[in-house]
Amino acid sequence: MSSILLTGPAAEPLSLDEAKAYLRVAHDDDDDLIAALIDGARHHVEARTRRALITQTWRINCDAWPADGRIAVLPAPLRELAAARVYDEAGEAQAIDLQAFVVDTISVPGVVSFAPWSVPGPGREQGGIELDMIVGYGDAAGDVPTPLRLAIRLLLAHWYENRGIVTAGAAPLPASVAEVIAPYRVLSL
Repeated sequence: MSSILLTGPAAEPLSLDEAKAYLRVAHDDDDDLIAALIDGARHHVEARTRRALITQTWRINCDAWPADGRIAVLPAPLRELAAARVYDEAGEAQAIDLQAFVVDTISVPGVVSFAPWSVPGPGREQGGIELDMIVGYGDAAGDVPTPLRLAIRLLLAHWYENRGIVTAGAAPLPASVAEVIAPYRVLSL
């Protein structure tokens, strides 16, 4: 099973003006850099927590329906199942009625459940099932939990202040950021 981003967020959880105020930058010389750091910090927080902060559309591809009739959806939080389809032997997509699924948007990760006998099997062996999901906290920065927005600010400030430092390998996450995002991490068992 794989997940593919179809539509990214329309906005960032932190505006350029908010970022500049947090960094205490009064000039416009670094606007492009700061905007790129905001984007990078959001991506980093999303990857570490396995959550989508602002509304996004993702596609889950499966080779076969799980025998237990449950598909866990990441990134979290799941908001809705937008589309479901299977591909037949000829490679043609066949839409599945969304009424065949029960969507649990409360659990983290969210779960799409179905009765295995109620959905058609795929006609091709690989990637024969596609589920399009709407995920994220909402469309606006204010919908994102405050600690996750703080983590973006902290990471942005760390990167802005240390932009000339290059290390071999992956740089460790600043402890302050790791502590702020810890309660939001979706762990694999």
